Amino acid sequence: MTILGHHYIGDKRSAQGNLLYSVDAVTGERHPVSFHEATEAEVAAAAQAAHQAFPAFRASSPAERAALLEAIAEEIDALGDAFIAAASRETALPAARLEGERKRTSNQMRMFAATVRRGDYLDARIDRAQPERKPLPRPDLRQYRIGVGPVAIFGASNFPIAFSVAGGDTASALAAGCPVVVKAHPGHMVTSEYVADAIERAIARSGAPAGVFNMIYGTAATGAALVWASQIKAVGFTGSLAAGRALFDMAQARPEPIPVFAEMSSVNPVFLLPSALTDRGTQIARELAASVTVGCGQLCTNPGLVLGIRSPTFDAFLAEFGTALAQAEPQAMLGTGIHDNFRRGLASLRAIPGIEALAAVEADGRIGGHLLKAERDLLFAQDRSLEEEVFGPSTVVVALDSVSDFLAFAEQMRGQLTATLLASETDLQRNARLVELLETKVGRLLFNGYPTGVEVSDAIVHGGPYPATTDARGTSVGSAAIERFLRPVCYQNYPNVSLPPALRDANPWNLTRLVDGVSTRDAVPGKRALEAAA
Repeated sequence: MTILGHHYIGDKRSAQGNLLYSVDAVTGERHPVSFHEATEAEVAAAAQAAHQAFPAFRASSPAERAALLEAIAEEIDALGDAFIAAASRETALPAARLEGERKRTSNQMRMFAATVRRGDYLDARIDRAQPERKPLPRPDLRQYRIGVGPVAIFGASNFPIAFSVAGGDTASALAAGCPVVVKAHPGHMVTSEYVADAIERAIARSGAPAGVFNMIYGTAATGAALVWASQIKAVGFTGSLAAGRALFDMAQARPEPIPVFAEMSSVNPVFLLPSALTDRGTQIARELAASVTVGCGQLCTNPGLVLGIRSPTFDAFLAEFGTALAQAEPQAMLGTGIHDNFRRGLASLRAIPGIEALAAVEADGRIGGHLLKAERDLLFAQDRSLEEEVFGPSTVVVALDSVSDFLAFAEQMRGQLTATLLASETDLQRNARLVELLETKVGRLLFNGYPTGVEVSDAIVHGGPYPATTDARGTSVGSAAIERFLRPVCYQNYPNVSLPPALRDANPWNLTRLVDGVSTRDAVPGKRALEAAA
């Protein structure tokens, strides 16, 4: 394909603003094609295109919407070696990782297609009229959920495919019937254009309205203009706490405030119970080191804080852990900005009295494992410095005095994406209070596993209380992510023919519904018998 560097606005391409450049993540060399920062007029045009597409797209049937998602999946799967090479150049990620990420992206599109066909996301509820009820009759009430409207989506730096142009935010918004305006991440604009073209081909194949998908390039100012556009009704974001909070504050300051679903910052604490270290301390040290350094530590769920109880067994684990981190092969980071931020974050930690660097591996600009040890009191310090995310392959270990310290920390801990318990089943029963506390602070609680690696499934939760996200009620991964972009609407005493198909007595879409308090797909008495007779 030919890279143009132009925005995708409805069924048109546009390029009017200042020049931007894609660079090689390792060498800094510019890509020969220049991109363009979206002007205010282009941002407004993209938001308007999404707004105009919304009525028709919201009215599309589950089958039509699922067909679009499946077509996008097929087009992404068909992206060839040139696409993988471009993504590797822009991010320094190896081809094998990117090929896996491409498959994850197409698989989540197919998962949302299945979700749409299943229909439970509509949460259809029917309370039939009870005209004879005393003292007052009950009206006929029918509720289901509709898309909120156009969604602004910000591509993430660390997943150039799976959390970006066709990532989980885009997939879930489209599944909900919401057109999208994607702001491509400036770190992988060529990669973004490949994916945007794939989506455009899928839209043409499926007959979806023009404006269902839009994409613009730009800087932070472009993102601000997008959030401020009146046609935008929700925002999906994955990135830093500072940027996510800025978008959230901006969205709340609008004349019409809108929800921002931002996944931002987490240190994903690991709680090492003594029995686990006694039984398999060496194994845990090696597996945990692999989790810290996978993807050069550039994962939202990187275990950045490890807590254990002071003992000779813990000391032995710490020595083995440091050795394993030091042996991890150094890797290139996603770009100079992330590399510089990582170095600054480490320097800030090392400057704190009571923190000691135990391992620090770097070679030829590539980053290996980093291990720091902090004194116990720092865990409870007012500035909460040990809960500041350092995005990269590093972790901080703290030796505590007793299990009561686990409880004290869990009581005051900030919101996290995950918390991990390395323990025995007996430990879980003995430490029920710790589990109860962690349930209030995280979105995913792991037992004898490692937080890196987020499954795309119905049950997964990738979210958590602030500052892990701006809204703990949602998830950015898994089929439940669709709920972020839906809202309920109730119809009272509507004629059957005028109701949305999902709420009609005949149930033409054959969706799961709650009818007079009973979950069913058979809302019409005798329907199945008639079908069997036919």
